[in-house]
Amino acid sequence: MQTKRLGRTGPEIPPIVLGGNVYGWTLSEADSLNQLDRAFQAGLTFIDTADVYSVWVPGHIGGESETILGKWFKRSGRRSEVILSTKVGIDMGGGKKGLGAKYIRQAVEDSLRRLQTDYIDLYHSHRDDLATPIEETLGAFDELVKAGKVRYIGASNYSGARLAESLETSRRNGLAAYISLQPEYNMMERAEFESHLLPVVEKYSLGVIPYFSLAAGFLTGKYRQGGDTTGSARGPAVQKYLNERGFAVVDALDEVAKAHGATPARVALAWLMQKPGVTAPIASATNDRQLQDLIAATELSLDPAAVRRLDEASAPLSQPA
Repeated sequence: MQTKRLGRTGPEIPPIVLGGNVYGWTLSEADSLNQLDRAFQAGLTFIDTADVYSVWVPGHIGGESETILGKWFKRSGRRSEVILSTKVGIDMGGGKKGLGAKYIRQAVEDSLRRLQTDYIDLYHSHRDDLATPIEETLGAFDELVKAGKVRYIGASNYSGARLAESLETSRRNGLAAYISLQPEYNMMERAEFESHLLPVVEKYSLGVIPYFSLAAGFLTGKYRQGGDTTGSARGPAVQKYLNERGFAVVDALDEVAKAHGATPARVALAWLMQKPGVTAPIASATNDRQLQDLIAATELSLDPAAVRRLDEASAPLSQPA
């Protein structure tokens, strides 16, 4: 399995990042542990999670995914062989939110405890915090890097302007700098990344690990014209794609998948892996078939005609201002 460097200074990573958002949510603890074993053996050694996963589930308080990962690290003894990414900043309730220095110091200790590790490879600002000075956030991250609790830092859900401002702040003040960006980017969500984020990524040589790579499952072909999304945990997230453009994208995926002897999910991931700026997409799986799609996608190379077909079908209807 080929690897790419995450940004100019980051680690070498596999071509797919395994999403841990499903652990303890749509995948039980036992099934999550088994999946982690299989994924590791297949070479998927970069795992992404967040402290807030899965606070939205009734009865959950957040940290469920990190807790399961911690149990797997303890059981498997594979911690040193895995690149671990987690995040801080989204509201977990009880005032636990934001990117203030005091909260970051508290949140990292909570994550380390749940993960049963003494360091995090890549620690993300999960969402920009306009109420906290950039210098304060980066200063707190710099302390964690110097203390060895965090190896690298990254940003998620930042605008291009705020990302550039953060990088320049690090440069001016000699602080730890973001080496990567985790944006929403897929065949259905192209405009924001391609128009406003990609120029910043290229200027500063950042790594890019997009989330929602399969558009909440829409790009697997599961949701089709006249289909019913009720009963699906992802159903509400795909409603906005059930339109003429969305079904045209599914048709194009079907066509390319048939020509390549693949599935729509594999094609959608392969398309993303071949896009400018992208290092490795994040994707999660809730069963063996989906995990196999992730693994197989790492070996799928699309020819230029297939990429053009998918580009044309998924072209944004309008560019953001």
